[in-house]
Amino acid sequence: MEFIDLKTQFRRLEPDIRARLDAVLAHGRFIMGPEVAELEEKLAGFCGAAHCVSCASGTDALLMALLAWGIGPGDAVFVPPFTFFATAEAPALLGATPVMVDIEPETFLLDPDALEQAVTAVTRRDASLHPLPAAARNAALRPRLVIPVDLFGQPADYEAILSVAAAHDLLVLEDAAQAFGAEYHGRKTCGLGCHCAATSFFPAKPLGCYGDGGAIFTDDGDLAGVLRSIRVHGKGGGKYDNVRLGLNGRLDTIQAAVLLAKLPLLAEELAARRRVAARYARDLAGIPGLTLPAVRPGRSSVWAQYCIRLDNGRRDQVAASLQERGIPVNIYYPAPLHMLGAFRDLGYAPQDMPRALAASRSVLALPFHPYMEDGDVAAVAGAVREAAA
Repeated sequence: MEFIDLKTQFRRLEPDIRARLDAVLAHGRFIMGPEVAELEEKLAGFCGAAHCVSCASGTDALLMALLAWGIGPGDAVFVPPFTFFATAEAPALLGATPVMVDIEPETFLLDPDALEQAVTAVTRRDASLHPLPAAARNAALRPRLVIPVDLFGQPADYEAILSVAAAHDLLVLEDAAQAFGAEYHGRKTCGLGCHCAATSFFPAKPLGCYGDGGAIFTDDGDLAGVLRSIRVHGKGGGKYDNVRLGLNGRLDTIQAAVLLAKLPLLAEELAARRRVAARYARDLAGIPGLTLPAVRPGRSSVWAQYCIRLDNGRRDQVAASLQERGIPVNIYYPAPLHMLGAFRDLGYAPQDMPRALAASRSVLALPFHPYMEDGDVAAVAGAVREAAA
């Protein structure tokens, strides 16, 4: 059994993918070829954003946005602690201070109420209001930016988050690396009215290429222009006219070609993902101590992962039992960000983020992809039911 099945998708799309790749091989424009501009136009139209700037990875997408805004030392950047490392890594690389904001226990998404408390705590340098990193306790930081993460495929609560951000003059960078194509009250992720949004096209994503890739979306034309400069070493009017510091952050033409072949099938595959999730919900219902993933009203999930929650310390036991049966599983994430060695200097204690800590000890990802057969879903659910008994 495959945890994520990319082979079946390739067999279905092979003629289109090969035709797209052959076209790139024929014209030979492997860097910033015509497929890149075509992809950007189609992605922007899909999301309802005015501008799409493609780039080399989801991590570069985050980093480029922060560079464009001049995020750096003395800036506080608010991030959830239950997510992939890159969300907090990008601001830390630029010398900014990640300030952890705990999650909602049901959705694992950034808690808007905790965000309000964290911003106020930074402003007042008062750790009694919300746990703060050492830098925020010892010196005044400027609250500059919040990076909500659309974890496991579902958008965060942007109405509430944007309200908090507006009250405190914060920039909002939507991290939609796991949720491209999801919806929030009728609008697609990356087009939700944030200052900009970043996504990833890592192969395992619902829309993935055959290597690394990413994109940034914004309605701000000036910001889009700066981002296009940053992705080519701060390029100005010509190749050797460098007007700012930047990156080598371009999306390869071959990866753009793969994404162009896959994009027309995305809506159908997202519908299939919803059907698989619904089957899991039926087959896993009623297992004591097991919590199914929750999708809030007015939102849809692209189900980048299907993560159940097993309380009372049973997660690792169930995971081991499934693996013994040849059923692949994964743990997202075995340690919250504030407990990682790279962020030791922030000075957080494990219990400073209790809901993220609890999630890291109880969440288990089951095999999931749009081509999963009902029989496979039933087999996984049956194995979970037996192991959890």
